[in-house]
Amino acid sequence: MSSHQSWAYTENVKDHFMNPRNILKDDEYQEDGRGMVGNIQCGDEMLVVIKVDKDSGTISDCKWKTYGCASAIASTSVMSEIVTGMTLEEAFAVGPKQISAALGQLPDNKIHCSVLGDKALRAAINDYYTRAGQAEKVIKEESRVICKCMNVTDHEIEDAVLEGARTFLELQEQTKMSTVCGQCKEEADTLLKVYMKKHFS
Repeated sequence: MSSHQSWAYTENVKDHFMNPRNILKDDEYQEDGRGMVGNIQCGDEMLVVIKVDKDSGTISDCKWKTYGCASAIASTSVMSEIVTGMTLEEAFAVGPKQISAALGQLPDNKIHCSVLGDKALRAAINDYYTRAGQAEKVIKEESRVICKCMNVTDHEIEDAVLEGARTFLELQEQTKMSTVCGQCKEEADTLLKVYMKKHFS
């Protein structure tokens, strides 16, 4: 099989991978909010920084840097375009489905790569609220980290179930959890069953 035939990405994904937009290149960049997720030792780390128009409450600039795969790069590139000009509230709600749709779909086994960027974006928005003295707007949920490599919580597992995950593989595809060391698999699988029973029994 040729390399062209084995490339399972849309033209839009390839474009954003080969020509990523809004990469953070300036170490002196003066951001209003900063968010970092992932773990470089586990293979993926994402940094997102934003500038905010204080008058309109919109994101005027969104830049990023990652140690991720092609799908993570493309996903964060397109996300940075999507959220620029959005209000902070609108941007906070952007998720993997919207990012994947903007790319013309990702391969099923790469959907989870779009998770890193929006997690880091939400962290950057919360960081902006904290810096701006608007701590009351910070959205914090009491949650427990199940996958320490990818910082996936029990709440995110529940969200994945509500969004259609019914098997452990589907849970991995949506959250990227247990894709490195696998130590969280047993607990995650148990929670998957608990949340399915809670919401669908």
